[in-house]
Amino acid sequence: MGPEMSVLFCTYPFVFDAQAKTTLLEIDAVLQMQMAVDQAHRQNISSLFLPVVESVNPCLILIVRRENIVGDAIEFLRKTKNLDYKKPLKVIFIGEEAVDAGGVKKEFFLLIMRELLDPKYGMFRYYEESNLIWFSDQTFEDSDLFHLVGVVCGLAIYNLTIIDLHFPLALYKKLLSRTTTLDDLKELQPEVGRSMQLLLDHPEDDVEDTFCLNFTITVENFGNPEIKPLVPNGESITVSKENRHDFVNAYVDYVFNKSVEPLFNAFSQGFLKVCGGHVLQLFQPSELQAMVVGNTDYDWKELEKTTEYKGEYWAGHPTIKLFWETFHELCLDNKKKFLCELLNCFGTRGGQE
Repeated sequence: MGPEMSVLFCTYPFVFDAQAKTTLLEIDAVLQMQMAVDQAHRQNISSLFLPVVESVNPCLILIVRRENIVGDAIEFLRKTKNLDYKKPLKVIFIGEEAVDAGGVKKEFFLLIMRELLDPKYGMFRYYEESNLIWFSDQTFEDSDLFHLVGVVCGLAIYNLTIIDLHFPLALYKKLLSRTTTLDDLKELQPEVGRSMQLLLDHPEDDVEDTFCLNFTITVENFGNPEIKPLVPNGESITVSKENRHDFVNAYVDYVFNKSVEPLFNAFSQGFLKVCGGHVLQLFQPSELQAMVVGNTDYDWKELEKTTEYKGEYWAGHPTIKLFWETFHELCLDNKKKFLCELLNCFGTRGGQE
């Protein structure tokens, strides 16, 4: 095949399934890491002969205290050069003798994301109905912190670490420059989404009298309701049968775009600074979500069958049998929380996988 007939398969995402895309992203990350390491080694060799050239660590070494994991990590990442993000990440908890063979790194991401997403920081709003979070337009934090949260999420993916992020699919759509829709609102705010669908499906011509809506949205501002226009002069535009689709689109656009634009842009820039590139654009939003948070289709019975026991315990031990009976009765969310805690307490402390 001549040059004029050559084909770059990466320009045709439909050729690859989700697993193939994930493999491509992993290979791309490994290659970028190796290039960063090689560059560091070349610089270190040059420093032996040229005093003006600084020696550098071929890895990105992150040293944090458990009791101040967010503050230490943010301070470190603020000083880190963009090129250093591409190096392999090694995490050290001060006062702990542990070699990071992967386990310490996993624990770091688990702990820091749990802290950053905690409501006490006010950066993200929790929606109880859907058990999901979204950017809070009422936050006092500046966009710089959202940029660093994006960097942390990007580092996790770049270093092939799954993290527990309770964001809706809309996040991954926006990272891939896709348009959010009413389906995304239904996922984040099911009750509001159903109301919007009822509006769209209303068969009669009396939309104005039945729904009594205008082009505004009521948001909570530190406990007090506040009415915001969805379009210029929105307070004076009544929602009718003719313009109801425009109203729903404007509502969705406000929730996912206009109200949080500077915050999301900062997050996106931080995220893409670490793991952006052509390979990422191969992914569908749902595939990228699975890449970040892992597969949520669990076979719990298979987990029970393949679990290995140590010491005096075995599969038929009364305590083990009682454990699995209790475990299988838990809801999905509690099962996942239990496994996260198990990983945190036994699977990662001290550098163990």
